[in-house]
Amino acid sequence: MTKYSACIEMLFVPESPDPVERVRLAKAAGFEAVEFWLWSNKDLDGIERVLGETGVALAGIVAEPFAELTRAGDHDRFLAGLEKSRDVAMRLGAKVLICQSGPLLDGIERAQQHDDLTLAMARSADVLKGSGVQLGLEPLNDRVDHPSYYLTSTIEALDIMDEVDRPEIGITYDLYHSMVMGEVPEAVVGDRARHIVHVHVADHPGRNQPGSGGLDLKRPLGWLQNQGYDGFVGLEFRPTGTTADALTQMRASLGT
Repeated sequence: MTKYSACIEMLFVPESPDPVERVRLAKAAGFEAVEFWLWSNKDLDGIERVLGETGVALAGIVAEPFAELTRAGDHDRFLAGLEKSRDVAMRLGAKVLICQSGPLLDGIERAQQHDDLTLAMARSADVLKGSGVQLGLEPLNDRVDHPSYYLTSTIEALDIMDEVDRPEIGITYDLYHSMVMGEVPEAVVGDRARHIVHVHVADHPGRNQPGSGGLDLKRPLGWLQNQGYDGFVGLEFRPTGTTADALTQMRASLGT
């Protein structure tokens, strides 16, 4: 059975401006887990309290700060922040931190940027060793949402995981971003689903709820589960109306 996580940066936003209250709304809607982006702009005491009161798990948060991991000179800044993000994740019970590669840099060979990004992942593994927290590097699309982003290829992300070969490091596999890039999930993931630590879904166009656009998300989700993925599937989409209506359409589309 698919385990869904409500991204409270997008879901329940029309219903409440307060992330703490959104956790309660997620619980009332039947969710056993939530996730959010930045922790530095949240009431962490309030989040910790509401997670305890509701029994809702925190599936993941963003590793701060955002950094140019394709540039070796920005690694130390990221790793210092990763230590703090790790500690917040451990405090709140989150098992996954999500990070991005940063931009495709001008004036530096792409092969060098690949090597620098790989080095950042290896150094991050040392920071996370023994914490029980994993870092999920996320490929994004540069066609709609993130122009000039470096890591748009799921295959390259998985190649980096093979190179680093550490249990603390994996990828956040966003089906929306992958399919917007024209990737066929089964083809690009292949026999390397073991590297996936978190999954995101949204439909296209619009990055709205599954069923609102043209992506067949049910098939690759089922395939990932058959490959052994048993982590959370984060619902990271913008509801076109109320969150309740969007969830109804999502469940009908995905058959859950």
